[in-house]
Amino acid sequence: MKPPLMDLHIETAISGFYKGFAKNVTVAGKVIVGALIIWAVAFPTQAASVLSSINGVILSTFNYWYVFVMAFFVLVCLLLAIWPASGRLKLGHPEDKPEFSNFSWFSMMFGAGIGIGMLTFATAEPMYHWASNPDTIRGITEGSSAENVRAAYVWSFTHWGLAAWAAYAIVGLSLAYFAYRRDLPLTIRSALVPLFGRSLSGPLGHTIDVVAVVATVLGVSQTLGFGVEQFVAGLSRIGFGDWLYTATADGGQKVSIMAIILALVVIMGASTLSALSGVGKGIKWLSNINMGLSFFILAFFLIFGSTFFGLQALFLGIWDYLVSIPSNILTVWAKDGTETGDALAGWQGGWTIFYWAWWIAFAPFVGVFLARISKGRTVREYVLGAIVIPAFMCFVWFAIVGGTAIDLELNGNANGAITGAGQADQLFAMLGVILSPTLAWIMSIVVVVLLLTYLVTSADSAVLIINTINAAGDEGPKARPHILFWGAALAFVVGGLIIAGGLGAIQTAMVIGALPFSLVMALMGISVLKAIWRDGKREKMGVASTSAEVAATAAAE
Repeated sequence: MKPPLMDLHIETAISGFYKGFAKNVTVAGKVIVGALIIWAVAFPTQAASVLSSINGVILSTFNYWYVFVMAFFVLVCLLLAIWPASGRLKLGHPEDKPEFSNFSWFSMMFGAGIGIGMLTFATAEPMYHWASNPDTIRGITEGSSAENVRAAYVWSFTHWGLAAWAAYAIVGLSLAYFAYRRDLPLTIRSALVPLFGRSLSGPLGHTIDVVAVVATVLGVSQTLGFGVEQFVAGLSRIGFGDWLYTATADGGQKVSIMAIILALVVIMGASTLSALSGVGKGIKWLSNINMGLSFFILAFFLIFGSTFFGLQALFLGIWDYLVSIPSNILTVWAKDGTETGDALAGWQGGWTIFYWAWWIAFAPFVGVFLARISKGRTVREYVLGAIVIPAFMCFVWFAIVGGTAIDLELNGNANGAITGAGQADQLFAMLGVILSPTLAWIMSIVVVVLLLTYLVTSADSAVLIINTINAAGDEGPKARPHILFWGAALAFVVGGLIIAGGLGAIQTAMVIGALPFSLVMALMGISVLKAIWRDGKREKMGVASTSAEVAATAAAE
């Protein structure tokens, strides 16, 4: 058995505007994203219609694929958690130590991975599933009743639990393993070296990295889109004026174009400045602020919210969720012509399949970022730290914050104020029920600040990760114009798609963009299992499996 491949050449420009960047990847990514922006802004009706049609085909054709591939990621991570070899192998060389403390590591991981969505959905999702879920569709429970609370949390925890973080962990582990043990470039194609070898230096590798860049832009845009709507809702609650919303034809209201522009200018301006400062400075400090404010808000709900109800929902929800895993992560509902069957398929497409696509599209960004901050940790430490702790944190938020909202509606104190609010406004509406107007206004400001820091952390991390992929894995300083371009591109994708068709247009584009990258991720799971298995055999045979061991062997000879 020979040492593994430890040299993957990726051609980069040696001078000019693209110095240090792989031009094939960078230009192709910019052209695809630029074309999407122009199409969405210039032809919003056509863009929304075409994207919707493609999305319908994907949801009806690839629903089985999305469900089973996410189950595969969970199984791979569980295998790595119990595999003896994974406890010995380090993401790096034997002398490497973690760069960040456990608190900063967790803070950056959580803030980049799921913080924005948690603020929106910790209230909104349990409330929605409390009213409607597969059990209510099948007539097992009654919507918006006490008996439906446990079912609501089974699905909330399913969508934000082990599966979500397993998707992130697969990408991060694959990249960190090959980048820090074998000194391969920290870019997506390197994770497939055990399967395709040196052929990844050419068009195949370029295509994989471009797919990752496009998926990242769309996945992050989905997250920023939710954040922008909640940010505007918060600004409205603290008194920024009626101009933040415009009336719709059906008598409702939607976020105004001026509000979208204001939110994106603030968010992307701050995130670009942070991106220019790098991971060790701006992103690290913002992540620590995020975690501190998150604990403050959580402590607030533990003191002033429905604590007993929330803790009961937490422990029962975790038990119900763990028991439901074997069936829930493998169940696919397809349209069968019956009212119940079609309703179940529609629910799964709008919730589970949407989430699986969202996590997959978000995975190249979070994965590269996790790899970047996890050097020096063992495979088992990484897998358990990147899956169990963040998932549990999500469960606590959903149980305490969402549980308070459900309890307020159940006991009549809210009197429909929370259920009647829009998805982005439900957290602020709940604060209005719990607190006096003045205290609700103060807490709304705290939530808006936390939301802003989460938005900035996600956006600036995404810009740095996109540039890392485009620069063939180079983690060093990047040319400022490219940071500015991707910051502006994210803003235009979010703004353009929201204007074209609201969050639904972003959701549709993201589901489409996630499909090709889901195949890449499945191959990454196979690749890292193969690498760990073969490195275990190399270790027993005394064959070098890391670049440091190869260098030491060469020096000895």
